[in-house]
Amino acid sequence: MRRFYNILFSFFFILSTPYYFLKMWKRGQWREGMGQRFGYYSSRVKQALTNRHVLWIHAVSVGEANICTQLIRVLEPRMPNIKIVVSTTTSTGMGELKRRLPRHIEAIYYPIDHARCVARAIRVINPDAVVLVEAEIWPNFLWKAKDKGIPLFLVNARMSKRSYSGYRRFGFLFKALFGSFAGVGVQNQADADRMRELGCSSEAVRVVGNLKFDAARLYERPLVNVSDLLKQLGVKPDAPILVGGSTHSGEEKILADVFRRLRVSFPDLFLILVPRHFERGKEVGTELSGRGIRFVYRTEIGAASRFAPGELDCLLVNTTGELKYFYESATAIFVGKSLAGTGGQNPIEPGALGKAMIFGPNMQNFEAIAKAFVAQNGAIQVKDSTELETAVRGLLADPALRNETGRNALKVVSENEGSIDRTAEMIISRLKGEEIYVAPKKNNSG
Repeated sequence: MRRFYNILFSFFFILSTPYYFLKMWKRGQWREGMGQRFGYYSSRVKQALTNRHVLWIHAVSVGEANICTQLIRVLEPRMPNIKIVVSTTTSTGMGELKRRLPRHIEAIYYPIDHARCVARAIRVINPDAVVLVEAEIWPNFLWKAKDKGIPLFLVNARMSKRSYSGYRRFGFLFKALFGSFAGVGVQNQADADRMRELGCSSEAVRVVGNLKFDAARLYERPLVNVSDLLKQLGVKPDAPILVGGSTHSGEEKILADVFRRLRVSFPDLFLILVPRHFERGKEVGTELSGRGIRFVYRTEIGAASRFAPGELDCLLVNTTGELKYFYESATAIFVGKSLAGTGGQNPIEPGALGKAMIFGPNMQNFEAIAKAFVAQNGAIQVKDSTELETAVRGLLADPALRNETGRNALKVVSENEGSIDRTAEMIISRLKGEEIYVAPKKNNSG
């Protein structure tokens, strides 16, 4: 089985390499950490991990990196004997880790799932336990960890119907891999049932909730002062702001057309677009120019930049890690990949800020969360661009409706908090008795 998988992996890796290298080149900084992707780590990393008990946490990209930050804050005080290493797959994820993690925590790139690359990485990191955030199932990595007796955890796991069907179809490969997890923290009972059917032991699976509810409430010093930025752009202090967050191809066109029509009724309306992939900035800019929308790129704004009132219609954000701060200044929010795309993006962040949000019909990746927001009137779900325009118009025209929708969204978030603590407890309870776990000393003073 392993030999068959590795033959297939090598074949598809060679075929897909040009595509992924092009994608990395477009995002920039593609040379950084290239050796790490093949299991080669610097002497500095090796020295930092020598003679240490290591907990390896893997966060695929930006969203998972936010979860890691919260999880580490809870785990570190309760496991003072560990050295934490966090890996990621994308350059944007690495940027987020470096920005958020304390300096004493190592941030590395996750190795590609080639047998030799994985073996090298595990030999260097030599983890006492591994925590994978969300369903990141790579056979060689799991096989190698299992062979070495390393406890494996899967946290914030969700299993869509599509993924579930795929894993079941290849049960001959994945059933034993799912069975190797010492602990699996899932978001709801439906996920728990699917995980057990895929091979996870009943004892390993726990329903802990969605960690993104806690991660969305992470308090930190803002990286950008949006109020000052909007003032630079000539936006009036009381102007309504429509934010399109994590938009995908086709959605910027829709928002641009909706914006132009709404401008007739709301002449001070300002549009902020934040594409999910910042490298699409040039493509989106071309679409905006073709519709006569005057915009500026986020990267073109400097300290000396000044625009006259009414000179601009739109800010196009071609940077990463700043969406949350633009959400804070929004009057109304559209959550992307839900109208022209499929799967949806995270609606929890705007909900945690108490903002009125709208999303389309395609929220498959956040199905239970989206239903909770809609059921409690904490979000408006629309079918198409016509309904989107109607919903935005209603929110802009009715401050009471906006405030009520935002309050309801915040209530949904508050009711679902606590999953980080439950996940940490699951991990710690499984590791008690292992050498990696040393209980913190109790303070007997007083």
